[in-house]
Amino acid sequence: MLKFGTKSETLKLLEDRLVGAKILPQIMVTVKEWNENVSEVFQKLALKGWMDTQLIIRSSALLEDSEQASCAGKYLSIPHVIGIDSFTEAVNKVIQSYSNGDDRDQILIQPMLEHVKLSGVAFSVNPNNGGNYFVINYDDTTTSLSSVTSGQGNIKTYYYFKQAPVPALEILRPIVRLIVELEELFETEKLDIEFAVDEAGCIFLLQVRPLIVNVNVANKYKQHTAIHNIYMKIKQAQVNKPYLYGNKTMYGVMPDWNPAEIIGIKPRPLALSLYKELVTDNIWAYQRDNYGYKNLRSFPLLLSFAGTPYIDVRVSFNSFLSKEFDEELSQKLIHYYLYQLAQKPENHDKVEFEIIFSCFTFDIYDRIQKLKQYDFDADELDMICENLKRLTNQIISMDDGLLLNDYKKISELKQRRENILNSQMDKISKIYWLLEDCKRYGTLPFAGLARGAFIAVQMLRSLVAVGILSTSDYQNFMSGLETVNSQMNEDLYTLPFEDFLQKYGHLRPGTYDILSRRYDEAPEQYFNVEDIAKKRNRTRSKKKPFMLCLTQLNQIDTLLLQFGLHIQVLPLFDFFKAAIEGRELAKFEFTKNLSIALQLIGELTEENDLSIEDASYININVIKQAYESDHNIRTLLNKSMVEGKQQYAETLQINLPMLIVEPENVWGFHLQRVEPNYITLKKAMGRVVVLTNSHNKLKGSILLIPSADPGFDWIFSQEIAGFITMYGGANSHMAIRANEMLVPAVIGVGDYLYNQFEKVECLEINCAVQKVRIIR
Repeated sequence: MLKFGTKSETLKLLEDRLVGAKILPQIMVTVKEWNENVSEVFQKLALKGWMDTQLIIRSSALLEDSEQASCAGKYLSIPHVIGIDSFTEAVNKVIQSYSNGDDRDQILIQPMLEHVKLSGVAFSVNPNNGGNYFVINYDDTTTSLSSVTSGQGNIKTYYYFKQAPVPALEILRPIVRLIVELEELFETEKLDIEFAVDEAGCIFLLQVRPLIVNVNVANKYKQHTAIHNIYMKIKQAQVNKPYLYGNKTMYGVMPDWNPAEIIGIKPRPLALSLYKELVTDNIWAYQRDNYGYKNLRSFPLLLSFAGTPYIDVRVSFNSFLSKEFDEELSQKLIHYYLYQLAQKPENHDKVEFEIIFSCFTFDIYDRIQKLKQYDFDADELDMICENLKRLTNQIISMDDGLLLNDYKKISELKQRRENILNSQMDKISKIYWLLEDCKRYGTLPFAGLARGAFIAVQMLRSLVAVGILSTSDYQNFMSGLETVNSQMNEDLYTLPFEDFLQKYGHLRPGTYDILSRRYDEAPEQYFNVEDIAKKRNRTRSKKKPFMLCLTQLNQIDTLLLQFGLHIQVLPLFDFFKAAIEGRELAKFEFTKNLSIALQLIGELTEENDLSIEDASYININVIKQAYESDHNIRTLLNKSMVEGKQQYAETLQINLPMLIVEPENVWGFHLQRVEPNYITLKKAMGRVVVLTNSHNKLKGSILLIPSADPGFDWIFSQEIAGFITMYGGANSHMAIRANEMLVPAVIGVGDYLYNQFEKVECLEINCAVQKVRIIR
């Protein structure tokens, strides 16, 4: 078994032993040797013929790359050094970065590697959760050797399960073999390596060090069994199924009802089971059927793979077919939708905008022309448009449309909730009926109103697309809506704070998460009461009113007549307003039922000697069991909690892709470019601070920094709650340091999300659930 030394010593040890990669030649100099005899160092350079060679001067400190701390990025390494003066300056800078004054520290001198076509960093186990994965971050588009560690390149992240029965990505197979060889040489499964590949295909090992993992490594056999079961489940689904069009399916965490956004990628059992019960088991399909789409009642939309929620994409796509589409057209559409998603997986979070035709819009005749490239004829295009027009007419009518019925149900929900809460029923019965009503009078009409709101937004955007409305018109319309959210912002500065909490106190950032505290349970966590008081008499900024000019009215009226939509202009805009505002109102009301039910579940578990934390692991089915039988509630809760904890621990250690296109994807996959890297399994909440040169007021904050560059290492001394970077990968220096310091971080959210987070006051990072929540 080989033993690790300094960076330089470890590479020297491997020179004659390593088969799978080359080691660059080196000169190692201690700080003492440099300080006492510089000329001897220059003699060594001359003997190597390196006096006029581009060199890299690398840190190789005694405290670096140890089994206790990697100190990743803490010390300098300076590339592209040539000439005596530059060399001297670079060595001195590296020594100055050590700061501990130990003259035994080393400086590693190597020639710069040229003609690099691929470089990266790899872990031999997932350091965040102990999963048995090779995690490889690599850059195959630039020639930089530091793009991955600095988080500033075109970085790709690849996960490959160690005992996968399928080969790794071809370009990375030699890297996988190299990691396996190093594991055997050092007799450890916890390694962190840096590598590069030149244009001739030669692999160079640039560094290998112990990987610090703060969690237990998962049992390989159990993990393999779990992933194999997922693989077989998905493989068996790739067939024709009765009552479904399409001969295969895919699974994603973001299409249709977007579980990744609502409950996170790794929700606890209570949140997952509640979401399935209230939305994705049956309610979603009832709403689609009611609104004129294909009847898919009894088809669950969401499946759980090792605790990760996935939408069955084929089922989802089928549910957007009009009931009036014939079999041949339906089959062609589903094949087209699935093909488009496979070709452009980055659209998996916006399938209705980019792939599916689910409603009539004013620009549909232009948009639908692209189907001609896929053997759809003119008659089929007309059939699609005409059927979607009939379906849309049913929804947008303000006389007897579907939307009005859903509004009535929301009003009924409020009255029924009061009746339940004022009744003499026991706690279990109240929870049961709050959730049953939540389905029938809450999430079901909410789903309808949300469908109406989607159609409203699509039609409004199409009016922009055809040139009748401007982008400013659209924004003015949207900003002028009187939603619950806009009213809440107004009430925060006009109502007495106690009255504000009385009205909005049931809200919690994690709607389905019992661990997410309600506004009225922790107001100081969400609101700065002193700041609110100061702003109470603030001058409100006036919104630009939305108005249609006579020309626009006439143009829209002409389109309505031309396309045969059974509505006039003003009622159409009444529909837009009612649908979008109604969606927010419905959510506000159904979440009251859910929030109260979660409160009662918390009380119930505490009465039975379980904590709120314990409650997050139960399955909501225990409430139904207790309501329908005489089973002992304490026994039911304990059993469900124990099973849930065990399952959730296994869930946290399994990594799966956000979109599963083929069954083999579960064994090896790339992270989607929009998928951030969550570091640690911890949770943090704090005010948002965008990084400047100031070190002030960072304590307890969620810090936003542009990249995962090692230059930001100082932030760990500021007692921050957590941090988010715009760019970076799982193997960047900041990711390594965050994991070592157990600071929750989200690395590489991309510019869009980063810009959104810059605009808010408070964020919550939940790395276990893999979710960032905007608190305010």
